[in-house]
Amino acid sequence: MIGQRQGIIVWLYSLKQAKMLRRFGNVHFVSKKMKYAVIYCNLDEAKGLMEKISSYSFVKKVEPSYKPFLKMEFENSSPDKAKEYDYKMGI
Repeated sequence: MIGQRQGIIVWLYSLKQAKMLRRFGNVHFVSKKMKYAVIYCNLDEAKGLMEKISSYSFVKKVEPSYKPFLKMEFENSSPDKAKEYDYKMGI
């Protein structure tokens, strides 16, 4: 069973070694234009993996994703009445 997951954003100097990041977790996305990769791993392993990944010479910067720590229940999630009227009109 998969527990709590954490995203790690890895900024790279070159994309040649992006394939090597698969050993640390699931590579979710690699941006060729901006030269970064998004890796998902277990929350309890994230801190150690970030230190290990940042020690490589082809890595520019490593950042954690803060999504697991954000509150996803929003206060005023009811739609605006004026917008609701426009949607019914078909505009």
